Amino acid sequence: MLCRLAWGSVARARRDYLIYLLTLTLGVTVFYAFNTISLQVDLANVNIEGLDEVLGELLGNLTVFLGAVMGFLMVYANNFIMKRRNKEFGLYQVLGMTRGQVARIMALETVIVSAAALVLGIILGVGLSQLMVFFTASLFKTQIANFRFIFSTSALALTVGCLATIFLVTLVFNLRVVRRSRLVDLMGSGRRNESIKTRNPLLAGLVCLLGAVLIGVAYSRLLHDGLPVTARSEELGAAMTQFEITTGMVTLGTVLFFFGLSGLLLKLLQAVRGIYWRGLNAFTLRQLSAKVNTVSFSMAMISMILFLAITSVTTGMSMVNAMTNSIERVNPVDFSQSFWYNYSLSEGTDEDLNPVRYVALDQPLDVASELEARGVDLGSVCDSTVQHDTYFPLGSEQVTRITSGEGTPDENPLTIGALAERTGAEVPGGMTNSDADLLGLDVMRESQYNQLLAYRGKPRVDLGENDYLITCDMGDTIAGFYDKVLASDPTIKLGDHELKPAAQKVDVDNSALTNSAMGSNSGTVIVPDAVVDDAHLQVKSSYLLVNYNKRGVSTEQGDEFMSQAALSHIEYSNIRSGSDVFGFFGPSVTRSEMLAQTNTTAGAVSYLAIYIGFVLVIACAAILAIQQLSGVSDASRSYRVLSELGCDKRQIAHSMLAQQTVFFMFPLAVGVAHSLVALRVVIDLVRLFGGLTISAMVGFTCVIFLAAYGGYFLVTYAMSRGILNDAVRIRYTA
Repeated sequence: MLCRLAWGSVARARRDYLIYLLTLTLGVTVFYAFNTISLQVDLANVNIEGLDEVLGELLGNLTVFLGAVMGFLMVYANNFIMKRRNKEFGLYQVLGMTRGQVARIMALETVIVSAAALVLGIILGVGLSQLMVFFTASLFKTQIANFRFIFSTSALALTVGCLATIFLVTLVFNLRVVRRSRLVDLMGSGRRNESIKTRNPLLAGLVCLLGAVLIGVAYSRLLHDGLPVTARSEELGAAMTQFEITTGMVTLGTVLFFFGLSGLLLKLLQAVRGIYWRGLNAFTLRQLSAKVNTVSFSMAMISMILFLAITSVTTGMSMVNAMTNSIERVNPVDFSQSFWYNYSLSEGTDEDLNPVRYVALDQPLDVASELEARGVDLGSVCDSTVQHDTYFPLGSEQVTRITSGEGTPDENPLTIGALAERTGAEVPGGMTNSDADLLGLDVMRESQYNQLLAYRGKPRVDLGENDYLITCDMGDTIAGFYDKVLASDPTIKLGDHELKPAAQKVDVDNSALTNSAMGSNSGTVIVPDAVVDDAHLQVKSSYLLVNYNKRGVSTEQGDEFMSQAALSHIEYSNIRSGSDVFGFFGPSVTRSEMLAQTNTTAGAVSYLAIYIGFVLVIACAAILAIQQLSGVSDASRSYRVLSELGCDKRQIAHSMLAQQTVFFMFPLAVGVAHSLVALRVVIDLVRLFGGLTISAMVGFTCVIFLAAYGGYFLVTYAMSRGILNDAVRIRYTA
């Protein structure tokens, strides 16, 4: 009998359960589809060892966290259903049922709805996972050779586990509510008058303005200070403190803004009497004022969560875009090995605690010979190599003085700050704390640059005796800075040579000096060889570049040889003669390795960004929907009174629609405003490392968000119309 009652109750209250069912179904769909990543990676032919396990574990842990968020949301949704059906549960007790029987009915109803959500969600999730295989292949730049149907028992088990946990939490909440509810409260819930408390409009307006001021100041601080990741290590603590203050200001400002919003709107529209007294505007504003008073904090938190969702998705996809756009350009050869020289003479101990002297060399080493001495037979994979060296724009004495703190960067004519001051170009964010601003841009010989270009099959450059070029393989922001510098036609002085620019723009496509993930050349000046010799510049680093150009050697064979050459033991090891240490090897990088790492990172970031963003948007939209449905249910008596006073049902519906539009759109507008400011800082930082086209990311994000957010808004309004129709059909009795 209880099962029949539960089934009938679900059928009768299907409109009340719609939001609950919709949110739970979407949750199950997303949980299952995203946790089939291990099968998707395999089917998409992504041959990266351990990737499926890493992503599977990462997404599994994230699913547990998001499942907890969804559980809280379901409890919130269930609270709305309980409030709607208090009188029904009270009637069951009047007819002789015990509280335990009522609780079992509620549990059976939750089981029915959860089972329906599980079935629908798994069906949709299985279909979505098949489509996501193609999405996975596009993320990891692979082709699907043999498509087949996939079904993941592990994803199903994780999804069922999360749903079971949500069900148990909801059941405990239901039992707690039934145990604490009194029969008189249940039967009289529909007759209690709605408590409407309005604050002083003037005071509320001042609070709202204070919140807006705090938000504006926080925006200004963020745009001025940027993110703490751009600070020097010694300034990181202070930068983090300032960032935390900015975060606190925008959070507090958002809460105060919504806290006083209703009073400000009420005060402003009361001043415009023609609007205030038109139709049901006075009633609408009073309802808004009362509701905002009770949900101002939740609206502020929703706007902050929407801000987090928008920023995470857009930032993540922007990073992916920047990485994939520049990866080919910043990896010019099959293999590269770097070597970094000591800056100046100093003493210390090695890993065995033996005394050593760190010696600054006058001339660069032959890196290929050093590798050959360590057993790396480069002739097995190539017929020729090319090495180029970079120098500080200073002599050894000046480098020592500046690095020891005795000198100042003002002595250096080629720092970022000096070039900006001379030409009026604005220093890119994050570059004021770089080596290029302390020790200046690197300097490179014209002959070695031409050897590098010839090795890559590029046309050579011809500089006059007093010309220079600037190269940079970083993003649009830094390259654009150098373009503005060169456009001012500045002369630079190295030793006794005064040089003028030979070009007005940076050739970004021919600026990569070694393989890297997102660019490594933040600024290198190409000068005639005589300038380097005459100015006695201090050598800084050397780069050995290798193409697998030996006949019969494929890229795969070359990479295999390099992987077996024990280069991992060479990386970061030093070169020494007795107790004198000259420098140490930097990373050895293959182009294939960089491409694989980029594709892996891009795929992982994209998955996480979309997964987190979509679930957060669903959570925010569902909370707003439940709040509004609960509010409409509470206000049904007021709507019935308006109907009996002669108000047209269409006017009442318009009033209800206006209220819901405000509650859905205002948090979204504030969240978008926060995101636009934050993204301006983030995108400027991302542009330091690669070209960026943000419009596609924003468009993609907007489509996903609007589909979910707008869908909930429409469902909420449709369900509210049903509650309104029920209210005005019932004759009002005092």
